[in-house]
Amino acid sequence: MEDFLMGELQRFKFDVLIIGAGGAGLRAAIEASAKGVTVGVICRSLLGKAHTVMAEGGVAAALGNVDSRDGWETHFSDTMRGGQYLNNWRMAELHAKEAPERVKELEAWGALFDRTKDGRILQRNFGGHKYPRLAHVGDRTGLEMIRTLQDHGIHQGIDFHQEITVVSLLKDKDRVVGALAYDRERGRFRIYQAKSVIIATGGMGKIYKITSNSWDCTGSGISLAYHAGARLIDMEFIQFHPTGMVWPPSVRGLLITEGVRGEGGVLRNSEGKRFMFDDIPDLYKNQTSSDEEEGWRYTQGDPNAKRPPELLTRDHVARCIYREVKAGRGSPHGGVFLDIAWIKEKMKDAEAHIKKKLPSMYHQFKELAGIDITKEPMEVGPTTHYIMGGVKVDADSQRTDVPGLYAAGECAAGLHGANRLGGNSLSDLLVFGQRAGAHAAEEASRTKDGKIDEAEVAAMIEWAEKPFERYDRGKSTNPFQVQNELQDVMQDLVGIVRNDEGLARAIESLSELQEKAEAAGCGGHREFNPGWHTALELKHMLTVAEAIAKAAKERKESRGGHCRLDYTEKNEELGSVNIAVKKGSDGKMEVEVIPEVPLRDDLKKVIVKME
Repeated sequence: MEDFLMGELQRFKFDVLIIGAGGAGLRAAIEASAKGVTVGVICRSLLGKAHTVMAEGGVAAALGNVDSRDGWETHFSDTMRGGQYLNNWRMAELHAKEAPERVKELEAWGALFDRTKDGRILQRNFGGHKYPRLAHVGDRTGLEMIRTLQDHGIHQGIDFHQEITVVSLLKDKDRVVGALAYDRERGRFRIYQAKSVIIATGGMGKIYKITSNSWDCTGSGISLAYHAGARLIDMEFIQFHPTGMVWPPSVRGLLITEGVRGEGGVLRNSEGKRFMFDDIPDLYKNQTSSDEEEGWRYTQGDPNAKRPPELLTRDHVARCIYREVKAGRGSPHGGVFLDIAWIKEKMKDAEAHIKKKLPSMYHQFKELAGIDITKEPMEVGPTTHYIMGGVKVDADSQRTDVPGLYAAGECAAGLHGANRLGGNSLSDLLVFGQRAGAHAAEEASRTKDGKIDEAEVAAMIEWAEKPFERYDRGKSTNPFQVQNELQDVMQDLVGIVRNDEGLARAIESLSELQEKAEAAGCGGHREFNPGWHTALELKHMLTVAEAIAKAAKERKESRGGHCRLDYTEKNEELGSVNIAVKKGSDGKMEVEVIPEVPLRDDLKKVIVKME
């Protein structure tokens, strides 16, 4: 049987293998290829369909095109403040300094950004950013980024492999030397051998019931790295974007860009009140407008005005919406109202302005909800959107704890700390995708080929085919049912607010679901079998869910994207540590506390200067 399995395997060999073809993966591939090494890219869906296309608002970079006062120091300070100072400060520094160059590079490769009157890249306001900082293409910026990187990348000699799912990373002793995967169409297994591997697989939103994420955001890359021996950090910090659609049910959770609020949209409860003025954190009081008129002037570019409270950080806005709904002041379908139509009181051509600035939002609500956002408000509510945690990496190189393994983009942790500012995700992809590609290529150029353990491969293939055997014996569970139960547990017990009792119940439930997942089965054959795909994916989803729940239980405070009802305040001691999880020698998940590296003195002065 082993000889048969080995004989039918397709084998590929590269210097650098990149798992994921979103913004981070494509940028890494372009950079690695430019270094003269062979590069292979695996994407789970079709090229150009990565979740990056769903990013709408813009790329955060201190270009200073709209407000010349902006610069890397302000961007760095905003990022650290937004992350509650749990950020990897070196990553935040590199990101703030290098983002402008990466955006200009994207423009040189053909990205068609919106322009200022004098022809420079236009920038818009976004939550948590002191100045207009987001370079954008209407509200379709992620799509333009993917189009540009893809069009540039396909001419660089990169070998793309589409509709491929990775089952496991392969190791030679302690070093990662490739991956075992299968093609989703025919179910045939493949071995990818490489001198260095970059994980760029994005987030994990599909382990929650309500999410803005696409079908492939299951946390698979985070789980692959964990099972290969990498540490994960900050897994408790989940960003619930304040504005997802809440109606109709078929599109619940679909993202509504923060750009709506950046263009003057306001949040109101069922009583018509702009409730965000009622709760402004001390950290932001000196940066927030004192009344509605000043907030409007800020969105229209008045340099002397302070930002409206609707543009506070996402974690805070999401919690304010949650409180309004819980207090009985929500909209008919369990959200609140986001109103951009009101700007007709302020400008004569409001309808045309909204359609020009927010074309995707106009089309989305018109087609999916039967609402004309130029005339009536939208119903919105929090939706699982982003994980600030992920694989622990070196700031400069994006190396993980495991030799030969790198991570970049949402699956890598450190830059965002306890909460991510809108727009920082797209510049994160560019800055650290570039760095991961460069360092992985450099390591590959001086590294000899590793050895593929054929016995390990055979064992993993045997594991991957178990769902068919279990189904044939008539003693299997339904993988889709297990996935639904997992999503319910995470939504109800590890959601926007948490407590010790609920987290303990979640951890116990996840253990029970692990047993069900190990019994998951599917009928039919390996050719495009969604049941089989889901049965295998449960391993990754449950791994990431367990890491989130255990880290959340360990952090006994409320900070950023982690809100505890039983520990409502920040804890000073916990404000200087990261919670990490790793796979123990017995195969069980271990939780540990890692002290943060003290902030460099010159960067301390930057933060004080920018307060």
